[in-house]
Amino acid sequence: MTTEPKFTFVQRIVLAVVPRIVWALLWVVSCTWRFEETSPEGVTPLIMGLGAGREIFCFWHQCVLPCTVYFRRTHATILISQSFDGELITRVLELFGFHAVRGSSSRGAREGLLGLAEVINGGTPAIFTADGPRGPIYRTKMGPIKLAQITGAPIGCFHLEPEHKWTMRSWDRFMVPWPFTRIVVSWGPWTHVATDLPAEESESKRGELNAAIESARLRAEEHFKRVAG
Repeated sequence: MTTEPKFTFVQRIVLAVVPRIVWALLWVVSCTWRFEETSPEGVTPLIMGLGAGREIFCFWHQCVLPCTVYFRRTHATILISQSFDGELITRVLELFGFHAVRGSSSRGAREGLLGLAEVINGGTPAIFTADGPRGPIYRTKMGPIKLAQITGAPIGCFHLEPEHKWTMRSWDRFMVPWPFTRIVVSWGPWTHVATDLPAEESESKRGELNAAIESARLRAEEHFKRVAG
């Protein structure tokens, strides 16, 4: 059973104030962003995330900000770490209409997966930052594969790439889109995991999912080059 995290007095003040400031700033700036869709043949994109149901979706940690805005209407549930930073992120996401279960690859992993499985079985989507919370960058964890095996849900993937952005000097090269920039929403192929998948094939499926998310990222990076050309 997961225990409630304990925070210092200063941390509680930060948690009470900062999420609403971040939400307000992000909301105002995001009103100036222009989203465009791209997907390979045979993959149908979910426009603004509408139509999402009993699925799992994955993306790289670096594009959390534009994903938060674009997919807010899904009211999806996201796996977020039990740390103070995780609590801060949870409170911001809840203001955008998302839900959260707490856990990560290092703490509360089992509880987190069971919580997401319950959400999916209830008919609503779950989302993973596939390489979070600490990386390495562009390498998905095994969590989405395990969740797909438990639930039988397919795994979709996407990447959001701003045409103009600030890139942080962090492990994930976190992206902050400029105001008034265009942002491409790039979709990758689906990954399907059998509920009776042999343990020795799990790594192969993880590699398949990793390649799918990377294909979405690379397609996104090429999008504006193609448009300009």
